Amino acid sequence: MRMNRNTAVVDTAETVRTLVLAILFGVTLAFGAGLLAPVEAGAARLKDIANFSGVRSNDLVGYGLVVGLSGTGDGTSSTFTMRSMANMLEKMGVEANPDTLKPKNVAAVMVTAKLPVSAKPGSQLDVTVSSLGDAKSLLGGILLVTPMKGLDGRVYAVAQGSLTIGGFAVSGTAASAQQNIPTVGLIPNGAVVERGVPFQFNSQDKMTLNLSVRDFGTTMQVVNKINASMGGDFAEARDISTIDLRLPEKFRGNMVPLMASLENLDISPDGKAKVVVDEKTGTVVLGQDVRLSKVAVAHGNLQIVITESQNVSQPGPFSDGSTVVSPQTDLQVVQQNKQLMLMEGATLQELVDGLNSMGADPRDLISIIRALKAAGSLHAEVEVI
Repeated sequence: MRMNRNTAVVDTAETVRTLVLAILFGVTLAFGAGLLAPVEAGAARLKDIANFSGVRSNDLVGYGLVVGLSGTGDGTSSTFTMRSMANMLEKMGVEANPDTLKPKNVAAVMVTAKLPVSAKPGSQLDVTVSSLGDAKSLLGGILLVTPMKGLDGRVYAVAQGSLTIGGFAVSGTAASAQQNIPTVGLIPNGAVVERGVPFQFNSQDKMTLNLSVRDFGTTMQVVNKINASMGGDFAEARDISTIDLRLPEKFRGNMVPLMASLENLDISPDGKAKVVVDEKTGTVVLGQDVRLSKVAVAHGNLQIVITESQNVSQPGPFSDGSTVVSPQTDLQVVQQNKQLMLMEGATLQELVDGLNSMGADPRDLISIIRALKAAGSLHAEVEVI
């Protein structure tokens, strides 16, 4: 068969076009498969369930004065406020008698802040200012220079600035109104760090991981995933929630890349089955591992209503009789008789369906759950908060 040049050119173009489409189609399939890759159900990142040693914050606290209040400051009963004002004025060369001061526009406050371990001198921190005396509001106040100390008694930061208040309080002779708490304020970037924490993160040759989930299975899962990621037996469980990690030689002095890879490991936390009951609000929370053995439950509400009234009998006009008051009590008993319901919760959904079929409200659920636990049919820990 004889093939001319035009036919050969057409066949070559079709071949190239087919190869390009195949490559593009293969890339599309690969990209789509990456997007649709299964994600481990219930997985959480390691940094969300664990704390690394050396990566923590330190509490700072200080005592200071807020000035510029519009008559809402501490009264004369707060003697420490008057003494603080007198001491401050004496340091500025002004002689003052604490007994004659009337600090209506001044309030004594406690100033708190969190100092990260990575904070260096010159960096700024947010501070919270809380009234210490009987001030009614800190609205419009300015915090004077306040040293912020740590647990060792050393000054690590200095706070000063205008307060931002998320509420207000106004009152009159016969009425008053208040929104949120006006005696607590915030100063964004209100403290300047003067001394850093004497700790070098990269100087560590080993590290400790503290898990917030106290479960042996979860701890061993973390150990196995860390060792698989690092390619060796570097992690070892010390107890139910503590893991010791030896650092490889190549990461000593440069731990940030290692921590960045470890903190994003996917972990599926596990734990004991638990039922949390909040009697103050009537809230009931059931964990997914809660199980229920076969049991029959009947729950009925008993309601007793007592109404008292006074019957008054008055004599006729111009008679010698007297007014007689006789009390009357009405007693009403309402009882709901509900049928016996068979409940067997192999799963959380079946347990919820069984409780809902009884028509129980949250208050009834609290009583039912306690009774099931006492009967030994509820296989979970009941925690009342």
